[in-house]
Amino acid sequence: MRKVSVLGSGGTAIADATAGTNCTTVPLHAYGVTVGSLTYQPPKRQLSEAEHRLVRDLARQLGGALHARLLREDLQRARERLVLAREEERRRLRRDLHDGIGPALAGLTLKTETACALLPPGTADASRQLHSLSEEIRQTVVDVRRLVEGLRPPALDELGLAGACAQTVERLTAGSDLAVAVHADDDLPPLPAAVEVAAYRIVVEAVTNTVRHARARHCIVSLDFAPTGLAITITDDGAGLPGTRGHGNGLAIMRERAEELGGSVTVSNSAPGVTVAARLPSLTVPGQAPAAPAVPA
Repeated sequence: MRKVSVLGSGGTAIADATAGTNCTTVPLHAYGVTVGSLTYQPPKRQLSEAEHRLVRDLARQLGGALHARLLREDLQRARERLVLAREEERRRLRRDLHDGIGPALAGLTLKTETACALLPPGTADASRQLHSLSEEIRQTVVDVRRLVEGLRPPALDELGLAGACAQTVERLTAGSDLAVAVHADDDLPPLPAAVEVAAYRIVVEAVTNTVRHARARHCIVSLDFAPTGLAITITDDGAGLPGTRGHGNGLAIMRERAEELGGSVTVSNSAPGVTVAARLPSLTVPGQAPAAPAVPA
C-alpha cells in the first residue's frame, strides 16, 4: 500500500495522503456504528490473506481511535457550551442586580432617611429604629455590590473589552517604569461573555507577569478580531523566559482559560522579551445573540 487516507464519518480528512485512482475503501466501525473510512491505494500485485487480515485489524483499531476522537470532540463542545452559558448567565445576573435590586435598595435608604426627618419630637425610639434600618439597608447595598463585582469584571460592561483592558493595565503599571499601549480594532464587535472574560483575564495575567518578572520598559497589547475568532498578543522587551521549563501558575491559568473555549495560548521568547499569543474562537451561545456592552449609568 503506497497511499493511505483516513476520513471521519462526515467526510472530514483525519489523515489524507491518497493520490490516484483505483483506491480501496474500508469502512471503520466502533460499537456497531460507522465512524469513518480507511482508503488506500493497493500495490499492483494481489494482497495476500495475511495482508488482508492486517488491513482488517488496522481498520478495527482505527475505528476505536476515531470513536475516542469523536467522544473527545463532543466533550470539548459540551465544555464550551457550559462555559458560554455560565458566563452569559453571570452577565445577566450582574445586570439584573446592578439595574434592579441595587437602585431599589438605594431608594429604600432615602425613604427611611426621609421618614426619620419627618418624625415629630418625642419619638426618639422610632428615630433610632429608622436609623438602624437605614444602616442595615446600606450594608445590604454593599453586599449586593460585592456580589455584583464578583460575578464578572464590572469594567467589561461599563467600558467594553478594549476599555476594560486599558483601564486595568493602567492601574497595574501605575508607579512602575513599564509603559504599556493597548491597541484594539476600532470595529471590535460585541463578544460572548465567556470570550470577553477569558480575553480580559489573559491580558491582565500577562501584563501582571511582565510587571513582576520581566524588567521590561515597554509592552504592547493587541486585540484583533477576525471571522475565525479573537487574537490577543502581549509583547514586552524584557528579560525573556527563564531557563527552567516551569514558568509558574500564571501561564497555566492563561492556557486553561483559552482551552476551555477551544482556544490556545503560546508563550515564546521574542528577542528581546516575551510574546504571549492567545487565540479564542468566535463562539456564540446557542439561540442567543451576543449582547452589546452596557451603557454606564
